[in-house]
Amino acid sequence: MLSGPFLDKNFIGSTENFNEADIVMLGMPYDGTCTNRSGTRFAPQAIRSESVGIEVYSPTFDKNLDDVCFYDAGDLEFPFGNTKKVLEIIEKNVNDIYMSAKKVLGIGGEHLVTLPEIKAILPHYNNIALVHLDAHTDLRKDYLGETLTHSGVVRQIADLIGFENIVQAGIRSGERDEWKLMQEHNTLIYEPGELSRLKDKNVFLTIDLDVLDPSLMSGVGTPEAGGITYKELMSWIAALKEYNIIGADIVELAPDYDISKKSTATACTLIREVLMIL
Repeated sequence: MLSGPFLDKNFIGSTENFNEADIVMLGMPYDGTCTNRSGTRFAPQAIRSESVGIEVYSPTFDKNLDDVCFYDAGDLEFPFGNTKKVLEIIEKNVNDIYMSAKKVLGIGGEHLVTLPEIKAILPHYNNIALVHLDAHTDLRKDYLGETLTHSGVVRQIADLIGFENIVQAGIRSGERDEWKLMQEHNTLIYEPGELSRLKDKNVFLTIDLDVLDPSLMSGVGTPEAGGITYKELMSWIAALKEYNIIGADIVELAPDYDISKKSTATACTLIREVLMIL
């Protein structure tokens, strides 16, 4: 036997017991439909390694990660070149999490991974709503003829839960038809107070890290100028504490495009804060 001590390969503060946990962190290292820069499949492991550099205490919520009781399940293993099979694997595992009366915190990977998460949760909750924080509309009907892409994931989810149950914030990029769709269904909001329309709903939160300005978050697949600050993002997270959050994911970190690792460090801190509201 080696006496150690050894560095933990899990996200900082994770419990070692699945059964005792209330939340399961699930790595989904998939970027097979990325339309710009690939590399988000490397995010979950980079996040775990970098997490040792953050504090377990959240001043915003006055809680430690030890108070949350989450289990880091590690990364799912995916076949190459088979998007539908990848989505099936995610859906099955997320369903297992909810069959065990727990919540998921998904770590992507690209944004398409949110679709099977929602599919898995639907049998377990009624009245589901989506809060979508992102630079991009993600409302394309298809991309080069493919309907299953990260650029159309919210459109796919709308087919499942209805546009009336979707709100979007931070959006600043998309095609004209996508903007018209947001206007038609009134999904785009600008202040956390506008979340009140979801007060009686079961909310899934999805955060694409390119919602942040690329001066802070350069390590993403599709950076867009004009993004929000981390402080502004935290105002949304703090507001969501008052809602019934049934699951969440944080996606689209592409760590290798930021050699300073500040993008990955920021993602780690954000994960800590999202854990506090689950």
